[in-house]
Amino acid sequence: MKKNKKLPPAYVAETKDTRFAGTFEVLVPVPNRNKPHRAAGNFASQHAAEGWLHSEEGKEMVADILRDAEKNPG
Repeated sequence: MKKNKKLPPAYVAETKDTRFAGTFEVLVPVPNRNKPHRAAGNFASQHAAEGWLHSEEGKEMVADILRDAEKNPG
């Protein structure tokens, strides 16, 4: 049986940039791209980033990023 290879959903991760140490960002995995796309700026806490991700604005931004990736592959 083949497994369906689906992209993971958008997620919150600690910012790797040392200039913004201790902040969090929302990342969106995009097809045919090695690195996930950053959806928004930095958030002071993980809770704030997750709140934004699940808000209407966050859901729309993630949908826009995935829509643009489908239009412009690679």
